[in-house]
Amino acid sequence: MVVVTGTKRSGTSLWMRMLIEAGLPSIGEAFPTVWGDSIRDANPHGFFESRLRRGIWFATNPDPRTGAYLHAGPTRLHAVKVFVPGVIRTERAYLHRVVATMRDWRSYARSIADLEEQEARWAAKNPREGETAAEAEARVVARRPTLPAPVEWFLENFELVRDFSVRRYPIHFATYERLLAEPEATVGKVLAWIGTGEADRAAACVDPALRRSADRAPVASEAAIDAATAELFDSFYAAIHDGSSLPRDLLEPLNTTWAELSERYGRRRASELSEADQEPSS
Repeated sequence: MVVVTGTKRSGTSLWMRMLIEAGLPSIGEAFPTVWGDSIRDANPHGFFESRLRRGIWFATNPDPRTGAYLHAGPTRLHAVKVFVPGVIRTERAYLHRVVATMRDWRSYARSIADLEEQEARWAAKNPREGETAAEAEARVVARRPTLPAPVEWFLENFELVRDFSVRRYPIHFATYERLLAEPEATVGKVLAWIGTGEADRAAACVDPALRRSADRAPVASEAAIDAATAELFDSFYAAIHDGSSLPRDLLEPLNTTWAELSERYGRRRASELSEADQEPSS
């Protein structure tokens, strides 16, 4: 499959829309019925998600509800969104091409905060039967992930790099900011690499106004990391944005920081990933 991956709020939905407009078949619904209304404004053109967002492996393929099995060969050019933890558990045969998008960590944290605020507002306006607006908002706030957004950003993105370095599947990294600044060149390069697709139709999906979180004031989660770690995150992002290989003198502190953050947040993160796995997809 042509797997589109990245953290949440990193441009995966835009990439799915572009690949569909380019002419690739796809797997996933634009607006899954279980939660599409509450955050529709965050992605007015759709999210394009399916059960496979958790990965393509024995728990999702065959479909546990219908028994339908997706074979790797016939779905080689099907676009599908799979979040980073799902890519890591996906069977290698399904990773025909991996399009990885990365957003800078500050914009990511601010976009996550925007999304959470939107969900809370929607819940307050649409409380469940017998529930007050305040109770509805509190319910949504209580189920938010507690992992600081910058930490989640780093762990997922660096784990994708680590997974690729071991399993060596075809992968193309492109930052969200690069896509918004140079849509024709960025999309054209990816479609040429995939080997099919109409680049003009795909690039027309890109609206520079999508970069709306970059100018927002800093959010609380950004304070979860110190200045030295923030500088390291910036260097990591810059290497991906420039399309260069990670230099050896950067890999060592990245690996050390990954180990430290995994130790500090590992149990909490595992619990939240397990809860996310239980969420319905439609």
